[in-house]
Amino acid sequence: MTPNEYDYLRGYLKQQSGLVLTAEKQYLIESRLLPVARKAGLASISALVAKMKEPGQSRICEAVVEAMTTNESFFFRDKTPFEHFVDTMLPKMLEARARERRLRIWCAAASTGQEPYSLAMCLKEAEAKLAGWRIEIIGTDLSNEVLDKARAGVYSQFEVQRGLPINHLLKYFTQNGDTWQISSTLRSMVQYRKLNLLENFSTLGQFDIVFCRNVLIYFDNPTKVDILGRISKMMPADGFLVLGAAETVVGLTDAFKPMTEKRGLYQLGGAAAAATPPRGLATGTLGTTAPTGAAGALRPAIAPRLSVVRP
Repeated sequence: MTPNEYDYLRGYLKQQSGLVLTAEKQYLIESRLLPVARKAGLASISALVAKMKEPGQSRICEAVVEAMTTNESFFFRDKTPFEHFVDTMLPKMLEARARERRLRIWCAAASTGQEPYSLAMCLKEAEAKLAGWRIEIIGTDLSNEVLDKARAGVYSQFEVQRGLPINHLLKYFTQNGDTWQISSTLRSMVQYRKLNLLENFSTLGQFDIVFCRNVLIYFDNPTKVDILGRISKMMPADGFLVLGAAETVVGLTDAFKPMTEKRGLYQLGGAAAAATPPRGLATGTLGTTAPTGAAGALRPAIAPRLSVVRP
């Protein structure tokens, strides 16, 4: 791969996905894109770049972006965010949404599904407290391949051994040979959609809790500021944002403020908080909730159980 080819790939990936590759990351290009080239019957990354430049090669171009933006994930990754979810976020939401009984959660960059399924397990463990609530978990990612795996919910022995408590494995998974599949109940709790964070995502609606972990680190600062600003407009004043351990809003934006002694946990701050009221009922009519989602339609009366709303 020549320097010009590397610069072309860096520019293309930045434009299409926001991924910023420094000069010393050429090894990453080679390790991830050589399998893409071979699958396409091409002998080298140079040949892959030449093919990308030809008209009508959208499938190969998309494969390149997916290969470079697919990130590792595992169940209950870093542990602390899920402790915050159970100990801080859920109790506050149970109190604040006691009348509405509706909770919407977004996992941006959901990858192969371990994060949203970890949250689904937390919710199932708290099912008695959530009786009659309507719960939506939306998982989004840029890659069709990882979304397909997330929807299937099938994981290797190695994948279920990473971070997943043994009691959760036995309770929520079924073994089939060398693989484990998460239960249909848990799979039905999560909706997966393809989404590029560089593009407009306001049609997803408003979210009480947003997990956007370990993805901002791949963007430059202007892109981080833009994404955080757009996320802030999709949250009520009492909503929660969760970032990765190596990520922060400090020095980037005042749209969010860190929560004291809660590493990685943020709430709206400054003008964003003042401009956004806490979410509540749209009217005083019993059995209807505030409009959310792309269509903005009123949701039906709350079901007498923990349920999942499908689009």
